[in-house]
Amino acid sequence: MKVTILGCGGSAGVPMLGGPDGAGEWGQCDPREPRNRRMRSSILIEDDEGRRLLVDAGPDLRAQLLANQIGRIDALLITHGHADHIMGLDEIRPLNRAVGAAIPVYATAETMAALQMRFDYIFRPPTPPVFFRPALTPITVAPGEQVNLAGHQTLLFRQDHKVMETLGLRIGSFAYSTDVVAMPEASLASLRDLDTWIVGCFQRHPHSVHAHVDQVLQWVERLRPRRTILTHMGHDMDWAWLQAHLPAGVEAAYDGMAFTTH
Repeated sequence: MKVTILGCGGSAGVPMLGGPDGAGEWGQCDPREPRNRRMRSSILIEDDEGRRLLVDAGPDLRAQLLANQIGRIDALLITHGHADHIMGLDEIRPLNRAVGAAIPVYATAETMAALQMRFDYIFRPPTPPVFFRPALTPITVAPGEQVNLAGHQTLLFRQDHKVMETLGLRIGSFAYSTDVVAMPEASLASLRDLDTWIVGCFQRHPHSVHAHVDQVLQWVERLRPRRTILTHMGHDMDWAWLQAHLPAGVEAAYDGMAFTTH
């Protein structure tokens, strides 16, 4: 199974808009390090048969798919309804054309309601073969369920994002946990014996709705995945600083990072 990190930035990306002369606000991130330039968080999972699951569709989706030469997906999972995870849904239309059909989208009932409110036109019956607008087929899921997402047997688990719940996912010995500040015990139990865990880590110091470095390292000490990759990082998370200070087995993501796992 191949995993590609399409984006690993927080809700504003890195750099954020603004900064000197409008050139961007980099915070503590070195603008000379290309791995500090981060689009909004999303991943693509592809199995050995080429079936592709896209996780989240933020406002950078078009650029992300072009950068990684992705012209087709088979299913989409939305972890929650915040704008940095859904506002690229209108970019799905060319992917509809590639498969000649509506694409299934999986989300909790709360998230699906938010999607249908903001993107009602995407959920109307499609008009193939032209696809003048995007077309998604809604499928409601819930934490604790085992679901087949484009051929990927996936365990969904609950995460606390303070202002709402988000979905984490586990496929085999790989797991993905973005936008989380606390984990219920049942969810932590789902994260044992991992090969690779991608986990949201917004900044170095405590934050109200996102995990920070020390919190993630506490989880890692308890769960002991072979490899942990930090994602959803803000502009004080300099890539080189993290690589120098994180313990063995823990590293910072970068846009376009790809690896195989099982």
